[in-house]
Amino acid sequence: MKTLAEYEDLAAAAHGHMCAGQVLGLRLAMHGLALLGLEDPHGADRKRVVTFVEIDRCLTDAVQVVTGCRLGKRALKFRDFGKAAATFCDLRDNRAVRVVALESSKARAAELHPEIGDKNRQQMAAYRELPVAEMFVHQWVKVELGPEEFPGYRGARRVCDQCGEGINFDRFVERGGRILCRGCDGGNYYELL
Repeated sequence: MKTLAEYEDLAAAAHGHMCAGQVLGLRLAMHGLALLGLEDPHGADRKRVVTFVEIDRCLTDAVQVVTGCRLGKRALKFRDFGKAAATFCDLRDNRAVRVVALESSKARAAELHPEIGDKNRQQMAAYRELPVAEMFVHQWVKVELGPEEFPGYRGARRVCDQCGEGINFDRFVERGGRILCRGCDGGNYYELL
């Protein structure tokens, strides 16, 4: 594992700036991997880690920097719960830990650094120095991953009987003897004009 300062440089480059959410995400991911005993997520432990993130904010970009998990590698999973939380799964040892940022860490930042007027800079400073116990709670959890969730999975490619678009990785639905993509089955996030 790298130092927090080293990860901050990498996170700023990947995310475009450094902010409190980035520092929080770096610390959260470092803590999660430490709980699992994984020390080399970009090297020897690279294929052992799958991470679920629960928010689509700065924190998630920081988690990616530490873990090396990416959507395109099928090692990063997004669940839109709106929480500053992530679950780190060790595939080899079949263990998982969910780490949640404590809401009270924001108040602690104000207590620690009342001299810093800017809330973002105040939180950044505090998140760099607060003990892990004052920032996070964790729970050991069980995460069931089907074969289609693992990096490297290759499922049959199907074609949607309604829209004609290709569907990868078994992400289709069978309805009334027809193969449908999830969008045509009523799950579109967009509306046709």
